[in-house]
Amino acid sequence: MHSSEQAGGARGRWSRIATGIGGAVHQAVRPARLLIAVKTALAVAAAWLIAPLMPGITDDYPYYAPLGALISMYPTLMTSLRSSLQTLLGLGVGVGIAALVVLTAGPSVWTLAAATALGVLVSGTGWFGAGKEYIPVAALFVLIVGGADAEDYSLGYVLQTVVGVAVGLIVNVLIPPAPLVAEARARIDEFSRTLSSHLHAIGDAVAVSWPPEDRTWVRDATALAATARALREALSDADESRRGNPRARGHHADTQGEHDRLETLDDVAHQIRDISGCLGDTIWSRPGALPLEPDLVSPLASACHAVAEVLVADDDESDERRADAQAQVDRLLRVVHDSSLGTRTVTGPGVLTAMHLNRILILLSPATADGSAQSRT
Repeated sequence: MHSSEQAGGARGRWSRIATGIGGAVHQAVRPARLLIAVKTALAVAAAWLIAPLMPGITDDYPYYAPLGALISMYPTLMTSLRSSLQTLLGLGVGVGIAALVVLTAGPSVWTLAAATALGVLVSGTGWFGAGKEYIPVAALFVLIVGGADAEDYSLGYVLQTVVGVAVGLIVNVLIPPAPLVAEARARIDEFSRTLSSHLHAIGDAVAVSWPPEDRTWVRDATALAATARALREALSDADESRRGNPRARGHHADTQGEHDRLETLDDVAHQIRDISGCLGDTIWSRPGALPLEPDLVSPLASACHAVAEVLVADDDESDERRADAQAQVDRLLRVVHDSSLGTRTVTGPGVLTAMHLNRILILLSPATADGSAQSRT
């Protein structure tokens, strides 16, 4: 490998690292995350102030109230409620396992191991959701920390945790989280820009030099499917954030448009990945590669750039850009046809790229979008 290629590869790695760090920081300080951080702090502080006021021996274990507040905090109201109930159920089962040990054989190294194993087995049933990890933990705490006072400890542990969970849920209701629809929509917009940039990168890589030295566009193609999966999860969270949320009324009431758009962009991503794979086979002479004639390079690059612009076009300019992209794809098809007749060879990459680009334009056309939306209703 030449020194220039090594330097380019190093720059690319550092660029990806910097991008990853920047993305992680952005995720950590986004408004929804900042809100849950503030609410968690308030709930923990309130639980700590309330815990010593509990009657009886429960005030001997005030530190479990802030823990309960912490485990009740999730980005959405329904998730917080469901996970809190699952956690309390898990704690109850874990305490029950410990109580069984105390009332029968008594605490020992062997019964401790058996209780832990039983807790792990029960947690694997799938019945306890977010609370499954607390089953063996609760059993261990009661047997090790509670010891001779296992009964009092169990009561204080569970009741103080309930207090904390209640405080957390109250804070979550009083300060309901904003629905995550806007955030999911912004991420879908970013995905569209990413797809556009990827097509531009293919056009640049093919047109600048031959064979292209920049392989970033090939590596990035594999990440498109992972991005689509992450966006589906984000949309699922957005749907969940609307349930029982008073801030989800009005224009936040429907996410069907976002779901339809994501399905379309996922299809577009598949087409782009196929283009990247086909051109990559040809460029680096992989098995099964077909040749790309030199006279196809310019129209292929132009068609990629034109279709990329459609992905980020505003409503008032989308028709013009779509018409230009269709003209560029048609030009590529004509050049492919002429080249095939002149050389009597199969210009596979040109044909496949034109087919995929044309498919992208069909997916992005208003008629297709309306039809796909109607077919899902």
